[in-house]
Amino acid sequence: MPPTISATDRPLEKLSADAVVVGVGTGPDGLLSTPGADALDRLLGGRLMTALADLGARGADDEVTRLPTFGQGPFPVVAVAGLGAPSHGGGYSPEAVRRAAGAASRALTGRDAVVSLLAAVGGAPDADRLHAVGEGALLGSYEFTAYKSDLPADRSAPPRSFQVIVPDAGAAKAPLIRVRAVADAVALVRDLVNAPPNDLFPASFAERGAAAGKKAGLSVEVLDEQALAAGGYGGILAVGGGSVRPPRLLRLTYRGKKTGKGTPSIALVGKGITFDSGGISIKPAAKMEDMKSDMAGAAAVIATVCLVAELGLPVDVTATVPMAENLPSGTAYRPADVVTFRNGKKAEITNTDAEGRVVLADAIARAVEDSPTHLLETSTLTGAQLVALGTRTSGVMGSDDLREAVVAASRRSGEPMWGMPLPPELRRGLDSPVADLVNANADRMGGMLVGGHFLAEFVPAGLPWAHIDVAGPAYNTGAPWGYTPRGGTGVPVRTLLATIEDLIAG
Repeated sequence: MPPTISATDRPLEKLSADAVVVGVGTGPDGLLSTPGADALDRLLGGRLMTALADLGARGADDEVTRLPTFGQGPFPVVAVAGLGAPSHGGGYSPEAVRRAAGAASRALTGRDAVVSLLAAVGGAPDADRLHAVGEGALLGSYEFTAYKSDLPADRSAPPRSFQVIVPDAGAAKAPLIRVRAVADAVALVRDLVNAPPNDLFPASFAERGAAAGKKAGLSVEVLDEQALAAGGYGGILAVGGGSVRPPRLLRLTYRGKKTGKGTPSIALVGKGITFDSGGISIKPAAKMEDMKSDMAGAAAVIATVCLVAELGLPVDVTATVPMAENLPSGTAYRPADVVTFRNGKKAEITNTDAEGRVVLADAIARAVEDSPTHLLETSTLTGAQLVALGTRTSGVMGSDDLREAVVAASRRSGEPMWGMPLPPELRRGLDSPVADLVNANADRMGGMLVGGHFLAEFVPAGLPWAHIDVAGPAYNTGAPWGYTPRGGTGVPVRTLLATIEDLIAG
């Protein structure tokens, strides 16, 4: 069961818990206290900051220092989470608070009930800070145990309940309902991405996505290989042709309550390659196991449309999700093949490991048939994204205004993104002497941008669109940090939601 989260306006000394969380920052002269830490310090007789200094605490990002209270409060353990350096105004960003809350959750395994004073960081709590505390606490407590056959009863499990101290508990109820919905959506993505590819293949992925959609009250459509052939989805069929597990196309539709003539309609598209061996252009064996995460974009758009429905937003959203397994075999598509997409365009295949854009081309072609006002697509598209931006920052391409809107939403959401150009000279690398275009350029320079150019070929002129390359940020192969676990991260669900809400607001 996921942990619960609630708010309380009772004084700290009146509460009972297994642990209490406060935040401290770092300054040029040492630790910086916060209002929450001050309140705890008073309860502990003025000993907190001295003890932290003696232990060498610095208040840095992701630092958590645990101390016993020796019976000085109604809780046995204090977790002091680092917030890093404050902003010029003296406070801390919501993302700093979110990361501190997540790091504290990870450090408090074995403690069932946790009280948090992080909402008091930097002054009176506002809605953004409350969201940050709640999201960080819940996302930081995530664990994936579906394939653990023997979990001991006395294991150190994550906390099962969080109480956030705020001035007005009644006013916090609605924001925390949203926090719960967002955390559940992110957890759904993480669960799907972490699932092994022998269990999560195109048909089973479509079934799980359809089940989530039906639970959220969405209209659901699943196209099998026969329907894909009848519909002219040559790209999806080509990529999925090498596997005994045939491809699928999942469509999930939410119709929100209309608020006026300008109500937006959003097309979401996400890449769903349930395992990517590279096909005939096979990848090196090293770290190929991470390629189970090549469906992270698909998982994100499934979770996002379900989240929009749960929040009851006044918008129409349809997710179009191509799903295939890219394997080498006697029936696999080959370099030099020519693939015909749903919209009639043809691509010469020069690299079967550039398969994501091939399935996305079909999905985008289908999505734009609904005449959406905006198109948002996300995918673990290129290794070049990691080369350019690293493992934590996604690249965003597309039409200028929507690209910048996505980047702005990512800053508020705590999912770093950077706007990237689509230089026209790179488009020439996709010219083919045989077909309308090739699927990959032999010149590796600007590979992320070339991928964006390929997708742009399937977006009608004048349609605002954005492509979010999450190749690195969607799957953490390193150590956990902040509220981000090892494995599936849930990126970019929170940015997609924030962007959609911005489009609704106009």
